[in-house]
Amino acid sequence: MGITAIEDKLVQQAVVTVLTPIYETEFYGFSYGYRPNRNQHKALDALAAGILTRRIGWILDVDIQAFFDTIPHEPLLTLIKKRVGDKRVLRLISKWLKTGYSEEGMIHRQTVGTPQGSVISPLLANIYLHYALDEWVESERRTRPNGDVIIVRFADDCVLGFQYKSEAERFLTAMRERLAGFGLTLNPEKTRLIEFGRYVAERRQKRGEGKPESFNFLGFTHLCSVNKKGGYFLKRQTIGKRLREKVRSVAIALKKRMHRPVSETGTWLQSVVQGFGLYFGVPGNHKALQRYRLLVVRAWFKSLRRRSQKGTAMTWKRFSPIVDAYIPRLRICHDFPEARFAITQGRSRMR
Repeated sequence: MGITAIEDKLVQQAVVTVLTPIYETEFYGFSYGYRPNRNQHKALDALAAGILTRRIGWILDVDIQAFFDTIPHEPLLTLIKKRVGDKRVLRLISKWLKTGYSEEGMIHRQTVGTPQGSVISPLLANIYLHYALDEWVESERRTRPNGDVIIVRFADDCVLGFQYKSEAERFLTAMRERLAGFGLTLNPEKTRLIEFGRYVAERRQKRGEGKPESFNFLGFTHLCSVNKKGGYFLKRQTIGKRLREKVRSVAIALKKRMHRPVSETGTWLQSVVQGFGLYFGVPGNHKALQRYRLLVVRAWFKSLRRRSQKGTAMTWKRFSPIVDAYIPRLRICHDFPEARFAITQGRSRMR
């Protein structure tokens, strides 16, 4: 965690408030992370709408290795100077970058990376990737047209879609070189090029290959599926590992709350389960919602039974009304992405 005083946080917030309108005129529409009036679901909708409405057959899932920890300070400050001429602001940003962090009681001074937990870090990261990646991608899309190309970026999480495999492979090679020039590297284990899109399942079946591969983005596994009418359906379901981690964290918290009043724990669990449903309640993810609720209920039941040494104080018959009173049944609360995402026309950077 970055070492930042309260006064620094207040000043950082003031600087962010001043710089945000300046860079909002520069940032592209496909950048969604830590920006006003943008969130994860808007990024997810943009990606889904791009896959569904464009001729996408290949997905490049990009992972920048240790991005927030490897941003070089001097190149970042040089890029900021393009739009910020106030030396006092530049001096403040330089000091914040070198604040350092605390780990296991030891204080470390930074020469690269942005301080974790710092108010200004997300904006600085967006500025750096805007020049390192976004401008280059936009230029490539406009000057070297070779089929449809889409991109959605949320902070350092980036997914690109291509019509042709050759264009995707060229992009990947050129992207490695581009990022290397800014002191960044792609994670070779997590950066993948996969065949994905509306007609991929049919093509793979003709070649005698298995089902299309899937990819993860912002907590969801994206899969090629079919709807009830047999048409193409972009299925998004909660990443299995993410679901298990959330259930595990609830179980750990329940152990600490074991002897709290049932009503108090029930109210807390209600907000936790509702929060999960509000984020992951997208079309096609109903089974994951049901599974999460079931596992949370089981964890609570197990916790309540442990309050008695004999394990007989709480029965499922007594427990069922408690569950009905506090644990909501999760439902799909988000509309289909093609209905929610408005694709702008003309020369807008939202394209």
